[in-house]
Formats: sequence, structure tokens, C-alpha cells
Amino acid sequence: MNNEPLSLTAALDTFDELWDPRIVAQVNDYDVRIAKVAGEFAWHSHADTDEFFLVLQGELRIGLRGEDGEREVVLPKGSIFVVPRGVEHKPSSADGASILMFELTGTVNTGDQHEQLPAHLKSTTGRALR
Repeated sequence: MNNEPLSLTAALDTFDELWDPRIVAQVNDYDVRIAKVAGEFAWHSHADTDEFFLVLQGELRIGLRGEDGEREVVLPKGSIFVVPRGVEHKPSSADGASILMFELTGTVNTGDQHEQLPAHLKSTTGRALR
């Protein structure tokens, strides 16, 4: 990390991998991560931390499972949403999106509990931006 301004557009141009977040900054004990997404992620949850999403480009959908059943929130460009700790969720994007997330440093993107991961997903705590 450095102490110079960072263009998120330029940062997103440095990689093409989907669902593979890059750490662009740290705020206290949190990573600021960006990712390109398309298709579906896996149902998962984070027992000890909330997860903040900001849609930079495109549209993100987040399926949520709770005591009241399942529901889906739709986040167009510029929208934010916080998934509370312990809530099972599944992000997806039919046409692709770029997102920014705040996650506690060391949080695995696939959560503490998850369904079997499809081949296109890997568990990671984020990678440094090149």
C-alpha cells in the first residue's frame, strides 16, 4: 500500500480474473478489496464479520438465506449493501460487475462455511494489487 491516490478504474484494468479480489488499501483492521465478478459465487457465510459491497460497474445480485427464507437484493452501479455477520449469502452477476468490498483482514472470500465450491472459484484472503 502507498500514500498516493489510487484510481480504481486503473486498478481494475490490471487484472482479468473473476471472483479473485485484490487488496487496494487497508483501513485499520480491514482490507479494501476490488473484484471483477460474473456468473455465480457459492452460498457462504462469515461468522465473525459483516461484509460491505459497493458496485462500481454493472449490477450485483446477492441472494440471502435467513430464518425468514430466501430473498435477493439487487445492487445497480453506485449501490451499497452490508451482509451482516453469520448471514448466508450468494453474490452473482449475469452480465458481469466490478465491486469494492470492506472485509476484516484475513477474511476468506468463501467464508467459514460454504457449499462445495465450483471449479471457477478459489478460496483467498485477497491478493495484493500488482
